[in-house]
Amino acid sequence: MSNLSAHHVGLTVSDLEKTLAFYREALGLELVDRFEVGGDAFADAVDVDGASARFAHLETDGVRLEIVAYDPEAPARPTSDLNEPGAAHVGLAVDDLEGFYEGLPDEVPTLSEPRTTESGTSICFLRDPEGNLVEVLEA
Repeated sequence: MSNLSAHHVGLTVSDLEKTLAFYREALGLELVDRFEVGGDAFADAVDVDGASARFAHLETDGVRLEIVAYDPEAPARPTSDLNEPGAAHVGLAVDDLEGFYEGLPDEVPTLSEPRTTESGTSICFLRDPEGNLVEVLEA
C-alpha cells in the first residue's frame, strides 16, 4: 500500500468570493492558489454530471484549506451542530485566544466566548459566511 500524506482540507461553498474574503480578512489565512477545473474526467471523478468548479487554496502554518464552488450547485444542507454524525470543522490554533476573540469583526457569529475545557485547552467556535464551523484554540 502507498504511504499517504495530508494535502488539504476542503470546504464546498456557494459563494467562493465571500467565503474567501472571510478566511483572508477575518482569520488572516494566505491565498496561495486559485484555479478552475471542468471537463468529463473531473465530472466523472466527482460523480456530478457536467460538473466544473472554482477553487481557492489558502494556507496557514503548513495546512492547506481548499474552498471550492461547484457548477451545478446542489441544494444547500442545513447547518449542522458539532455533535451530529458527519459534522465537520476547521481547526486553527492561536497563541492568544482572548486577543483573537476580541479582534474578531462584530459580524462573525460565534457559538460562545472562549472557554477553557477540562483538558486545559481554551476553545472558541465560530461560523464562516456559509455556516461552516471553525474551531480556534489555544493549547
